[in-house]
Amino acid sequence: MGDLLRVITDDGRADPATDPNLSRDELISLYRGMLLERTLDQRMLSLQRQGRIGFYGPSVGQEAAIVGAAFAMDPRDWIFPQYREPGAALVRGMPLREMIAQFFGNAQDPIQGRQMPCHYVYRAGNFMSISSVVGSQIPLAVGAAWAARIRNDPIVCLVYFGDGGTSTADFHTGMNMAGVFRAPVVFLCNNNQWAISVPVRKQTATETIAQKAAAYGFEGIRVDGMDALAVVSAVRAAQRKARGGGGPTLVEAVTYRLGPHSSSDDPTRYRDEKEVEPWRKRDPVDVMRNHLVARGIWDSNAEKRLHQELDDAITEAVHAVEAAPPPAVDAMFTDVYEGVPWHLDEQLRDLREVRGGR
Repeated sequence: MGDLLRVITDDGRADPATDPNLSRDELISLYRGMLLERTLDQRMLSLQRQGRIGFYGPSVGQEAAIVGAAFAMDPRDWIFPQYREPGAALVRGMPLREMIAQFFGNAQDPIQGRQMPCHYVYRAGNFMSISSVVGSQIPLAVGAAWAARIRNDPIVCLVYFGDGGTSTADFHTGMNMAGVFRAPVVFLCNNNQWAISVPVRKQTATETIAQKAAAYGFEGIRVDGMDALAVVSAVRAAQRKARGGGGPTLVEAVTYRLGPHSSSDDPTRYRDEKEVEPWRKRDPVDVMRNHLVARGIWDSNAEKRLHQELDDAITEAVHAVEAAPPPAVDAMFTDVYEGVPWHLDEQLRDLREVRGGR
């Protein structure tokens, strides 16, 4: 990892040359966001195994890259996620109950169950909806950033994607357009070494993903994706450069997917646990906690209180959401046309009749 930007050293301290110099409260908030994402993943994967939600995509091992990147952006900026960024949405202020309602897809779900579980959206936090199509969010982020520049709207777009996303046409299209038009975009590649069962060495012939940026005329940098402060430092610098008219940056966060790709995946079928073990020793949650301890602002009592607080909050949200009924049948016919056309109105009446007026 010698070529990677790092902040947190092996003894838990911060390298003063790269430290983003967050305040005490900011450091604790960053760690809280990472631990919340980890706890949420564990609980939601358990709910999926119990048949209480339909699907879940965990992000264990990637909390530093996900939460750190969102933390580095301004609230006015836009985030275009892939499908494992719950921590980024929560950083943006998405209420836990609202997120969990979108996992259940019932009447409390603001989008009324129209999306897949784990495909949440939070308009109030400038957090775009998620697509299952790999890489499709990349040109959308570039287009939104270019439109903002035309309107003289000083926003920056952050777009997340994985190493597998760099093999898509949308990646190359988005990178090229961003480079040509100097669009204010931060490309965050969460290089977790695996695109489901395909290793990164089979995704690209280049030594790194970051170096691909040179082909499109802008900077690419690599950071230790297990180090939240390194991610904050790199993304914050890229965001400020973009807002100042300096164009896009590709940030490659070198991390590792410690768990399955999704609740439908069994990673033991295609990778050796011996490969995973060295990465577990660099667990990003542990790295950040050790830094707080080294700074003298954290201890075992604070850790225990935070675990209890987060677990209780998730339990309360699940209980409140799970009691709700399914979405109203009318939701199948709304939010498509400004005025419901006659044929859909007729179908709605027929459906209500079949359902006995419900």
